[in-house]
Amino acid sequence: MKDETKLVVAGRDPEANFGVVNIPVYHASTILYPTLEALQKTHAARAAGERVVSYGRIGTPTTWSLEDAISELEGGYRTQVFPSGLAACATAMMAFVESGDHVLMTDSVYGPSRVFCDSVLTRFGVEVTYYDPLIGAGIAELIRPNTRYVYTEAPGSQTFEMQDIPAIAKAAHAKGVLVIMDNTWASPLFFKPFAHGVDISIQAGTKYIVGHSDVMLGAVTTTKDCWPTLQKGANNFGQTAGPDDVYLAQRGIRTLSVRLKQHMSNALAIAEWLQGRPEVHSVLHPGLPDDPGHAIWKRDFLGSSGLFSFRLKPLSKPAMAAFMDHLKLFGMGYSWGGYESLIILADPSQYRTATKWDNSNPLLRLHIGLEAIEDLIDDLESGFARAAAIK
Repeated sequence: MKDETKLVVAGRDPEANFGVVNIPVYHASTILYPTLEALQKTHAARAAGERVVSYGRIGTPTTWSLEDAISELEGGYRTQVFPSGLAACATAMMAFVESGDHVLMTDSVYGPSRVFCDSVLTRFGVEVTYYDPLIGAGIAELIRPNTRYVYTEAPGSQTFEMQDIPAIAKAAHAKGVLVIMDNTWASPLFFKPFAHGVDISIQAGTKYIVGHSDVMLGAVTTTKDCWPTLQKGANNFGQTAGPDDVYLAQRGIRTLSVRLKQHMSNALAIAEWLQGRPEVHSVLHPGLPDDPGHAIWKRDFLGSSGLFSFRLKPLSKPAMAAFMDHLKLFGMGYSWGGYESLIILADPSQYRTATKWDNSNPLLRLHIGLEAIEDLIDDLESGFARAAAIK
């Protein structure tokens, strides 16, 4: 089936639910057993890794429905849902290491993931090396005997470097090292991580899967070999997601295709418009033909999302405030993936260690929502006019 069809049917089972289109919401903690034998059989099945209803935290048909849909879209073996995107990132990072191990982390990684590395992984004796996101097959030179995984994110958070995932995966696997990827930007609709060599794929379902800026959710999908380790890690950390949040994510994923295509179309139109503005230094969007990462994006990706950045020519703080403070359609907020447009002022230089970032040209990150392009352009154009009026 095509992805558009999978989005509609994957994880659903009306025949097992009285013909109900969507899987019902199971609010469950305690599960009761009719006999001692039934309890013991369930316990044994759960210990063997089978999917059985045994306790609310371990999973119910509600969570499994969403997990199955995500797995099918990503092309992985199985999926575990989490209460937030960061919970998914953190558990994936922790589950596959122990004290004394070494991991490689892209220098363009999502900020909270980096904080987790520096404040948690290192505290438990895991050494973290940040690497240039453009290193490609050169990652082989950084791999040590105790390296457990290479963590990737394409494009990079805020700065949108395109990583050569197949080249990194080939080099890592040649040395017995796993590859983890944060696939939130493209979603499984526009990037197939397991077809490109990824072993563990993470998504902040808060973003495009939910799509309405009202639910926190994360998901990790793995290969069959990696699944037992991920599942054990999630269970040991007590990770799960609430059934009502999972239900809303189920509902959101059914319209992911139509929403994401509109986000892509709108974002490309705004990015192209910004390229023609005299106030703009550069636009960072891999879907643009002149972007440094465009060739990799075109080779490996099936589309682009609504998130990208652009750099302004130098301007004063009052001028920046005049530009941003009175935007009517672009809200200032740190999430993205919802139907509404957002804008933030970013400073990647405060995080970079393996690479340098010159912030003399201010960086603004945009999420382009589902509003009319003409209205979004009018809003930004008014902002530029306000900034120009500040002496």
